[in-house]
Amino acid sequence: MSAKEHMDVMIQHMDKSIQSLKAELAKLRTGRASTALVDTVHVDYYGSNVPINQVANVTTPDARTIQIAPWEANTLGAIEKAILAANIGLTPNNDGKVIRIPLPQMTEERRKDLVKIVKKLGEESKVAVRNQRRDSNEEIKKLEKAKSMSEDELKKTLDVIQKKTDEKTTEIDKIVQAKEKEIMTI
Repeated sequence: MSAKEHMDVMIQHMDKSIQSLKAELAKLRTGRASTALVDTVHVDYYGSNVPINQVANVTTPDARTIQIAPWEANTLGAIEKAILAANIGLTPNNDGKVIRIPLPQMTEERRKDLVKIVKKLGEESKVAVRNQRRDSNEEIKKLEKAKSMSEDELKKTLDVIQKKTDEKTTEIDKIVQAKEKEIMTI
């Protein structure tokens, strides 16, 4: 592979790390209702284990409530059981037609705990990005040893890799800061 191809692969992997971080942060319960909180819930639907959004319409009618309207009334009980079994810390209320999940007000202590989790997830993403940098640097140095590139090209390529790494870590910092602000906003 050429240096350019190594760079492209590295950037793809770094972007995947950032997308993974965003997905993990979306699952964290902040003070606001989000349909992402129940995305991981799978319902037993006629013998198949399917995501909740394939058997019901999941909405957030207000900032403190998630509403789940099943497409078939007989799946109401299965959806309720699946939410309780998922152990996501939410208690569904079934009124016979829809399931409403009220989100309790978060305490200051819980908010601070969530911020710690967010920072930890951000740091893990940064480590993943830095690991990609290290792997790319090693591959580029192998190319130079194999005389596929000059020393000057090596130096320039390593500088570009470092700049891309810095860009991605800055992007991760911004994502983490935005999530912290969202959590701490009452």
